[in-house]
Amino acid sequence: MKPHIYLGVMSGTSLDGVDVVALDLADGQAQLRAAHSLPFSAELRAACLTLQSPQPNELHIAQLMANELADLYSRAINELLAAASLSTEQVAAVGVHGQTVRHRPEHAYTIQLNQPARIAEQTGLTVVSDFRARDIAAGGQGAPLVPAFHDAVWRDATKNRVVLNIGGFANISVLNLNETTFGFDTGPGNVLMDAWVAKHQGKAYDKNGDWAASGTPDERLLDSMLSDAYFSMPHPKSTGRDSFHLDWLNSHLTNHPAISAVDVQATLLRLTALSIAREITRVSPSLDQLIVCGGGAYNAALLALLGQYLPNATVRPSSEHGIDAEHVEAAAFAWLAAQTLNHRSSNLPAATGASGARILGNITSA
Repeated sequence: MKPHIYLGVMSGTSLDGVDVVALDLADGQAQLRAAHSLPFSAELRAACLTLQSPQPNELHIAQLMANELADLYSRAINELLAAASLSTEQVAAVGVHGQTVRHRPEHAYTIQLNQPARIAEQTGLTVVSDFRARDIAAGGQGAPLVPAFHDAVWRDATKNRVVLNIGGFANISVLNLNETTFGFDTGPGNVLMDAWVAKHQGKAYDKNGDWAASGTPDERLLDSMLSDAYFSMPHPKSTGRDSFHLDWLNSHLTNHPAISAVDVQATLLRLTALSIAREITRVSPSLDQLIVCGGGAYNAALLALLGQYLPNATVRPSSEHGIDAEHVEAAAFAWLAAQTLNHRSSNLPAATGASGARILGNITSA
């Protein structure tokens, strides 16, 4: 009998760690069988951050980082298999996204550090990787790729839904009634808040958004940041650390030097919430349900703001819809791997801007 369990591996732009899930796709249904996570070491996170901008000897450094990431991915996969009592024979394939260090679709490339052959050797599994390249070759942004998965598991026959993923960056999948599913990146998610709290408090993130909630947003700074051209660009569009980073923030702070650190954090929280809510209001004015996943789903202050900005919709974490918030993206790449092995397309041209539907990913056999 052909195996129907697929693994998905994701390490996102927050650079906090790697998530791996086992997804059972028997009978066309997506059921989460197991999940496991491993943190990034401080050294690995720092190295990946360094590669977000040009560096001396960066090709050599990137290859070393790809090897280290592949080793971490393999360890996470093997630990999940052991914990879930799954044999390699029970797993059809593993979809491994890799670690994005550059995303420049305007120049027709995106770079995810990965070593699928190394993962295949260390796990004994068939590996599907490099999902974004084919979409970009077809004229697309290479992102977002998860709307097709969101459509498969969360489209509703009676409700207008939007799935919001808040990682380092925020992206939405729009599941409006009687419309083709589409999606795009709305802008920064946690990336600026994480960088600012790390700089001023030495913490990896602002737990529950408590620090931001204790400050007062500065409207002039908020308006300055919202004037960035990305926020007024039509979709399809995607972004990354190439565009939004501490230097970008500092360029806006130059004209507002008197704002306290905590008030900057409060303003960054408002930037994320408002940029998301404005786009959702524009593309789904009759929204019924907002399903939130990614690390930002655990930011209570952010969810409260989204509820204020979207008063006619229910705002709930994805855990209330069957998949924990931190596991949705990894589950999506398990599903994408299944699409590839079964010769089915998985990009949505309405989301990425590609010239047509394409089968995504490269296959490295076990």
